[in-house]
Amino acid sequence: MPHVRDPFHRSQLAIAALFCSLGFQYATWAARIPALKDELGLSAAEVGVLLMAAGVGAAVSFPVVAALMRRLGSQRLALWSALCLALVLPALAAAPNYPVALLVLCVDGVLVGCLNVAMNAQGAALETRFARNAMARLHATFSGGSLLAALLASGVTTVTTSVTAHFGVAAAALLLLVAYARTGLLTEEQLPQPEAQKEKKKRAGKWSTPSRMTLWMCVAMAFGTVTEGAMNDWSALYLEDVAEASAELAPLGIAVVSGMMVVARLFADGWRGRWGDGRVVLTGSVLAGAGLILALLGGGLVPALLGFACVGLGIAAVTPCVYVAAAGQGSDSLTLVAAMGTTGLLAGPPLIGFIAHASSLVWGFAAVAASALVVAVCSTRIRWTPAAEELSRS
Repeated sequence: MPHVRDPFHRSQLAIAALFCSLGFQYATWAARIPALKDELGLSAAEVGVLLMAAGVGAAVSFPVVAALMRRLGSQRLALWSALCLALVLPALAAAPNYPVALLVLCVDGVLVGCLNVAMNAQGAALETRFARNAMARLHATFSGGSLLAALLASGVTTVTTSVTAHFGVAAAALLLLVAYARTGLLTEEQLPQPEAQKEKKKRAGKWSTPSRMTLWMCVAMAFGTVTEGAMNDWSALYLEDVAEASAELAPLGIAVVSGMMVVARLFADGWRGRWGDGRVVLTGSVLAGAGLILALLGGGLVPALLGFACVGLGIAAVTPCVYVAAAGQGSDSLTLVAAMGTTGLLAGPPLIGFIAHASSLVWGFAAVAASALVVAVCSTRIRWTPAAEELSRS
């Protein structure tokens, strides 16, 4: 890892590498869902079940993550889970049949749950330790990783249709990101003292009952990540089957969403300071839902890409803002909200698949738009703490 003198930027770059790796890993296999569907001979419903396996893994990971966070700490858990996620890709490519693929993606869901909680704990600790806003930019690197994965998928498919070759290259890139992150993460000794004290209490006591505020955050996070995850998992199929795009253009759906999310998250910290987290989340989620509805009504490739861009721009700031608010409620709240985010990201898309199988993919995407509007409702029920605004101004 190149030497960076500023401790804040050194840790920020290391944590950003983790966010990038998660977005890259997730979007890599999501972009090849059409190829996996053909290779395994799956129906739309079976694709939904396949994606549900990852969601189930994420859902059951919650108690596992809580235990591993206490035992390993966020630094070691993040590195180990990121390393294992790199190995999941070649395992998925080598899956000989549908049951094995289900098992691989269930393991993937558990590992995603581990990395998601650990890296967001690192990001929250970074903001607290240095009193500087960083969470939105960290999440921008997650979207950047998704964008890079989509572009890599589009490029590889022009050379070879081999999923094994594609996933092998992607796994090598992920190992480089893990190596980059290894030396710059915050250790347990570097955690801010108030957070360290909370962790000691957590080890000594029982899991606390979540407050009503935390539950609203969980709902907002779950539906926000349903919106984000569905766009990653189903945009390629939508462009192929509904908008009648070519196989080379289909991955651009993920690229448009991810690209807009990167841009929005690069500016979101400033928006948080200027207008407040609540207004940013409310306005963005309404834009995402309304933009996607208009795209579905318009039909065709260009309206679809414009609608996808609205989703990326609008939904981008939801997860960073909710994570910051959850961190303000304590580590228990942060862990629960992060687990709900992982569950929504991985379990939501299969539900969209079931809707598409029962009716059509257009109605599936209408459900995605409705999910964004649910986030807007939740944003009016969350008490957005002043700490987020103060951090963004500092």
